[in-house]
Amino acid sequence: MKKIVISTITACFLLFSFSGISSAAASTYKVQKGDSLWKIATKYKISVNQLKSWNGLKTDLIKPNQVLKIAKPVTAPKKAAAKKTASSPAYKAMTVKATAYTASCKGCSGITATGINLKKNQNAKVISVDPKVIPLGTKVWVEGYGEAIAGDTGGAMKGNKIDIHLPTKAKALQWGVRTVNIKVYQ
Repeated sequence: MKKIVISTITACFLLFSFSGISSAAASTYKVQKGDSLWKIATKYKISVNQLKSWNGLKTDLIKPNQVLKIAKPVTAPKKAAAKKTASSPAYKAMTVKATAYTASCKGCSGITATGINLKKNQNAKVISVDPKVIPLGTKVWVEGYGEAIAGDTGGAMKGNKIDIHLPTKAKALQWGVRTVNIKVYQ
């Protein structure tokens, strides 16, 4: 009997000792009215592409009461993380053609492809991208604009082009067309 108790205690100790080694802790999220993949990804500090991948989603369309799998990444030890950032940058640098748009135009809904309401958030830093080049939900630093979220798409967004959101038509026209450097954070 004593061997069984010791074996059970040892097994429990080993089970709980190594349970933190898994690569991700899974949980779920029930979609609420007004949610978007971008909002959910931001809340859990993950990318939209990760969220879509974990749930087998082909589009950005989600519905209220839909249950999504969320995997929370386990943080690596600080020494390993520092070593990784020293050998490779945490972003991809690119040069792109940048135009500007506004949500306050006649006939514009103001709702981005990821569900951001630009009419309610006129000062939101959002850019429209080609999701094949810059994944939706990605943080991007844009020269002359600052840090933004890749939160929209558009028919003219093909290849190395972006369209930055500005609160007014006058500011969008003032921006014009520029060639800028960007950093796409990974």
